Amino acid sequence: MVYQVNVVDWKQAKQQLKSVREKVFVCERRIPYNVEFDRHDRKAYHVLVIEQGTQEPIATGRITNQGEISRICVLISKRKSPVGKEVIDALLNIARNNHLSEVYINSSLDAVGYFARHGFEAVGSVFMEAGLPRQRMVCSLGQINFKRFYLSH
Repeated sequence: MVYQVNVVDWKQAKQQLKSVREKVFVCERRIPYNVEFDRHDRKAYHVLVIEQGTQEPIATGRITNQGEISRICVLISKRKSPVGKEVIDALLNIARNNHLSEVYINSSLDAVGYFARHGFEAVGSVFMEAGLPRQRMVCSLGQINFKRFYLSH
């Protein structure tokens, strides 16, 4: 499968983003429509993955200026591919380009292990969000700035 990962604007890609999220979150996971689509969509950075052969949207995710990663979803038929990791990598690159030192996600409990494998660490206790148990996961993006240090041999 060949696909293209794009950073897109909500206004231009709204229908494609909604298409994937409706299939995964509203239909499959039974998240209420008014909970799934919120005020953060207009201001967030969005990643959209398009399958090149069919030009169909197959995955998406978003990140806010505050570093909250959310709405990561992959169509069920594509979940065994590396598309989900590509979405996470693209969102982390957006965070780095915006000079964020860390990002976080309020993960469903069944996805905690998945995010842990991608550099996220569980922080705090499990809590309820939209009627579902969640775990906050944080990923540090900080890197040592060697320009600040005098290095000798």
